[in-house]
Amino acid sequence: MAAPYDVCIRGAGIVGRTLALLLARDRLRVGLVDTPPAPASGTGDVRAYALNSASRELLLALRAWPDESHATPVTGMEVHGDDGGSVHFSAEAQHVPALAWIVDVEPLLARLAEAVRFQPQVTLLDSPAPASLTVVCEGRASATRAEFGVPFHVVAYPQRAIAARLACELPHGGVARQWFQDGNVLGLLPLGGPQGNSVALVWSVLEPRADELMALPAGEFESRLLAACGNALGRMKLTSERMAWSLQRAQAERWCGPGWVLAGDAAHNVHPLAGQGLNLGLADARELGRVLHEREYWRAPGDEKLLRRYERARKMDVLAMAWTTDGLQQLFAQPAEPWAWLRNWGMRGFDRSGPVKRWVARQAMGRERPPSGMERR
Repeated sequence: MAAPYDVCIRGAGIVGRTLALLLARDRLRVGLVDTPPAPASGTGDVRAYALNSASRELLLALRAWPDESHATPVTGMEVHGDDGGSVHFSAEAQHVPALAWIVDVEPLLARLAEAVRFQPQVTLLDSPAPASLTVVCEGRASATRAEFGVPFHVVAYPQRAIAARLACELPHGGVARQWFQDGNVLGLLPLGGPQGNSVALVWSVLEPRADELMALPAGEFESRLLAACGNALGRMKLTSERMAWSLQRAQAERWCGPGWVLAGDAAHNVHPLAGQGLNLGLADARELGRVLHEREYWRAPGDEKLLRRYERARKMDVLAMAWTTDGLQQLFAQPAEPWAWLRNWGMRGFDRSGPVKRWVARQAMGRERPPSGMERR
């Protein structure tokens, strides 16, 4: 008897829901395992994602892009070193409307959930069901990956990321700002539209300092943050609870086997300093959708040779981003003076590099790749 589903996706986060919508457009019968999340505390999920042009085009094509109030365009980026070095990017110099968009997590999930509800090819499940292909999108702590016996090689960073929302005295002007200081990475991401004055904080701090910052009263935490960013946006006030999580670089030893495949954080984790984690996961969904769409008529979705095409197409891109973010984290973690001089000299040189700088910016925006193929659907 044939399985009731062509594909069973375990994990209904952003990557899982996006993939379900993509596969449904090819008339595949999709079961999406939607396990209720743990109850949120405080003001809910305070994280925000930096999504590039490729991710935005994919979500727009699926009619799952959030409203303008929850997707703020980044028209400029400032990256500051610890000894005067800096790099600046602008959308105008790249001849694009935005370098990226800062998107709230919960509104994006809600739009995806709404799109899934109106897609008859997708069935929400409480538990996994038999299918020709099982796609594991459960995140970095995936239990299914462990069930399949896939080693997950983890390198833990001596840092934790602290996230929160803040209201600022000055408008952010659509600029994303980042500081590298003493092994810590501080990012302020613009929210609330181009003229807004609220930001999402992502502060990757060394472990001993993370406990201290999380325990500080709100006023003292704001003072520490103000000093760390050089008063770039005037006075700041917390408008949410703080949340924190450990950071790691990780890679699954195998991404697929007969009848199963990994995608998103279940397959790979990178340091958040470049804001590329979700972009990598959405690129996984896009590529897996393309591979299944273009498969030979006689191959089932779970054909291992077919799934190897997806693995080969994605693995080197993910490794390249992991090496890049890891290299930057390691470089700025070196306290000795020669390293400080070298990295800040390099930042100043890169900022004046012209074509090299433009190429790097277009890579980060997802512009150096062919279109996602959504126009064929």
